[in-house]
Amino acid sequence: MTTFAGLGLSAETLAVIADQGFEVPTPVQERTIPALLAGRDVIAQAPTGTGKTAAYGLPIVERLDESRLVPQALVIVPTRELAMQVAEALHGMGQHRQMVTLPIYGGQPYDRQFRALKRGVQVVVATPGRLLDHLERKTIALQTIRTVVLDEADEMLNMGFVEDIEKILSAVPQDHQTALFSATLPARILKLAGQYLRDPERVSVSAREAVAPLVRQVYYEVHWRDKSEALARVLDYEKPESAIVFVRTKRDADVVAEQLNAAGYIAQAIHGDINQQQRERVLERFRAGHTQLLVGTDVAARGLDIPDVTHVINYDLPPDAESYVHRIGRTGRAGQTGEALTLVTPGERRVLSMIEHGIHRKIQPLRLPTDAQIAERRRSAFRDEVLKILDAGELDPFIELVEDLAASRDIAEVAAAALKMASHKVQPQARAKVASHAAPAASSPARSAPRRGGGTVERRTPDSEMTRLFLRVGKKHGVRPADVVGAIANEAGLSGDSIGDIDLYDTFAFVEVPAASASAVEAALNKTQIRGRAPHASIAVPNDHTAGRVARPAHAGKTFVRPKRNIHRAAKA
Repeated sequence: MTTFAGLGLSAETLAVIADQGFEVPTPVQERTIPALLAGRDVIAQAPTGTGKTAAYGLPIVERLDESRLVPQALVIVPTRELAMQVAEALHGMGQHRQMVTLPIYGGQPYDRQFRALKRGVQVVVATPGRLLDHLERKTIALQTIRTVVLDEADEMLNMGFVEDIEKILSAVPQDHQTALFSATLPARILKLAGQYLRDPERVSVSAREAVAPLVRQVYYEVHWRDKSEALARVLDYEKPESAIVFVRTKRDADVVAEQLNAAGYIAQAIHGDINQQQRERVLERFRAGHTQLLVGTDVAARGLDIPDVTHVINYDLPPDAESYVHRIGRTGRAGQTGEALTLVTPGERRVLSMIEHGIHRKIQPLRLPTDAQIAERRRSAFRDEVLKILDAGELDPFIELVEDLAASRDIAEVAAAALKMASHKVQPQARAKVASHAAPAASSPARSAPRRGGGTVERRTPDSEMTRLFLRVGKKHGVRPADVVGAIANEAGLSGDSIGDIDLYDTFAFVEVPAASASAVEAALNKTQIRGRAPHASIAVPNDHTAGRVARPAHAGKTFVRPKRNIHRAAKA
C-alpha cells in the first residue's frame, strides 16, 4: 500500500497530514502528487470526494518559497463556497510554514480584500469574476505566479466562465505549472487544456475508485406517492446528526424542506433563488448544528463550504453514476464512515442498474423500517445514554432519592418509572404522515385546515405554556409555514417540535412559541428577514386572531395560554 511518505513529501508536511487524520493517499493523490512535485502539468479527471484538494494543495505547500510574500499559487474555482472551503483546507495544510492564503470571491466587501492583498499573500483562491475585477483595478498582480490550478473545470464551463479563465491565464507568466481538475472532460475543456497545458500527465479516477469504501450504500424501493412518508420513516430510524437531502428541482427543494419542518425536523432548502446573504446564513446554521437537514439540488450543493455530513439521502434518484458519486462524496471522507441512502421507485430500477454498473458495485436493498424497529432503535439509543450516565458517575443525590423511594416501593419498579418518565421527555413525538409533493393536494388527510378569513393553521402539540407572536408578513409576501419555522429555528435556536400553531394570512401571521422563550424569539426575528421582508414581530393581543381583524402589538407581559388539547400535528402538503 502506498503511503504519503512514499510520494516525496517532506517530514513537516507528513506531520501535518498525520495531525489531520489522513492515513493513506487516495488514488488521485497517489497519482497526482508525484507529478506535480516533479513540476509537470496535470489533467486529472476526478469526481467530488476523491481528495483532489489535497492532491494539488500538498504540492503547493511543498513548493512554497517562504521568504517571498507574493502570490505564488493561484487556484480558480467556480463558486464562493468552494473558494472558502479550499482556502481553509490549504491554510491547514500550510500551517507549519505559516502560508498566507486568501480567498477572493464576489459578495465579500472589496475593502477587506484590498487590505489583505496589500499586506501580502502567497496563495490566492478565487472565483473568475472577482479575480478579473481585481486585475482590471490593478489591485492584484499575477507575474509571480508559479502554479495555477483549475478546480471543477467542467462546472466553470457550465457556468460560462471559460472566457474569463482564458483572460486570467493570459495574465499569468508562461513559465508556470498548470493543474486541471474536472469530474468530466468535455471537448471544450480538452481544447482549453491543449491551449494552456504543456505535455500534461493524464490522471483518471474511475467512479468505482471515487466511492469512499467506508460509505454504506443502501436503497429503499417505494412508490412515488409514499416518498415523503418513507423519508420521515428513514430519518426516524437513522437519526442523522447532519444530512443533505438531494432532490431534482428548486421547487422540490422548497416543498420537501417544508414537509420536513412540518414533521418536526429542522430543515432548510438551498438553491439559486436564495440570495447570497441568506445562503451564507443557512450554511452557517448548518455548520453550527442548528439545522439538521439541507435540502438541495445537485447544482446548489456543489462546492458548499460545509463539514463532512453523516448521511446523504437521495430523495430523487440521480440520473447517472457520475451524479451519484458527486452526491455521496459528501459523506465518508478522510477515512470516516458515512451513510448513503436512496429512495427508488419501481419505474427507476433501470436507472439504478445503470448506476450500479457505473460504480461497479451493488447497492444493498432494504425494507423500510417498521414502527417496531424504530421503537427498538429508540430504546437502544436510550439504553446507551443511560449507560453513559452511569459510567460518568456523580449520582449521589439521585441515589439518596432512590433509597428513599425504595423504603416503600419495589426498587425495580422505581427504576422502571424513572426510565419511563425520562424516555417520554427525550423521545420525539410521532411524526405526522405527510403526503408526497407529487400527489394532489386534496389527497392528504393531514393537510392544514383553512380558516375563515383566509388563514391557514399548522397544528402541532407542544407541551409547555405558549405565547402568540404577531408577524407582519403573510402569504402575499410568499411566506409559507416552513419559512416561519425555519426563521425561528435558525435565529432563535428553538426546535421544530417546540413551535406551536402557525396561522398564516395574506399580509400577516401568528405563531405560537413557548412562553419562556417568547421575548428571545421576538428579538431574534426582528434581527432577520423572512422571504426578504422584516417580520416586525411582537407579542399578540389575546383574541386578535379573529377573522378579518388586524392584530395590534401587545403590552409587555400579556400571553395567550394555549388550552389543553390533543391535536395531531399536520403537515402542509
